[in-house]
Amino acid sequence: MSDTSPADPARHPRGIRSFVLREGRMTPAQERAFAEHWSRYGLEPAGAPRDFAAVFGRAAPLVMEIGFGNGEALAWSSAQDPTRDYLGVEVHGPGVGRLLNALAERDASNVRVYRHDAVEVLNHDIAPGALDEVRIWFPDPWPKKRHHKRRLIQPEFVALLASRLAKGGLLHLATDWQPYAAHMVEVLEAAPEWQRELVPGGDAARPSWRLETRFERRGLKLGHAVADLLYRRH
Repeated sequence: MSDTSPADPARHPRGIRSFVLREGRMTPAQERAFAEHWSRYGLEPAGAPRDFAAVFGRAAPLVMEIGFGNGEALAWSSAQDPTRDYLGVEVHGPGVGRLLNALAERDASNVRVYRHDAVEVLNHDIAPGALDEVRIWFPDPWPKKRHHKRRLIQPEFVALLASRLAKGGLLHLATDWQPYAAHMVEVLEAAPEWQRELVPGGDAARPSWRLETRFERRGLKLGHAVADLLYRRH
């Protein structure tokens, strides 16, 4: 990995994290992605609100996807939606490397990537009201009761999201674990900054702007019902 590779998130101790690091082995292609493409697509934490118009070379609505996994959905949606700019936040090195290769293959210009904790990025690098949309698709449901406190969607976190979204901005959650979907609804309905918005076709329908991923198809084969939840920032 070159000197332009991102800092190891585990070197930045903090309280509650938006993830639990389960790092896998990177393939040679993924390692080359960091060496060859991180300097173009990667963002190191700035520790202060970042000027994204300067980063992207234009002023455009800004979408953040938190926990993009292997980047399949982010690569697709950013290609389908070139009028908006995209920030991906993920700590899993192999997934970041895969996305970097996909972005370089199509010479994408509207995506930048953090390999860092989303809570820290939101707290320090994102100015209040800077985001147009936040997407959190299939976060870890932590199904065991004793682990529920580790779930990302908690009152403190959705308040932080509300502070970083512009008024009228959209929060799009998706999960294939129905108890977590119920938890998400409970948290958001208790938060005064958010108003539920109907998903086109109902909660059982996948919005046209969200790609059905391989991960999702595995869940569907296991009989998991997928819930898409939309909330609008007051």
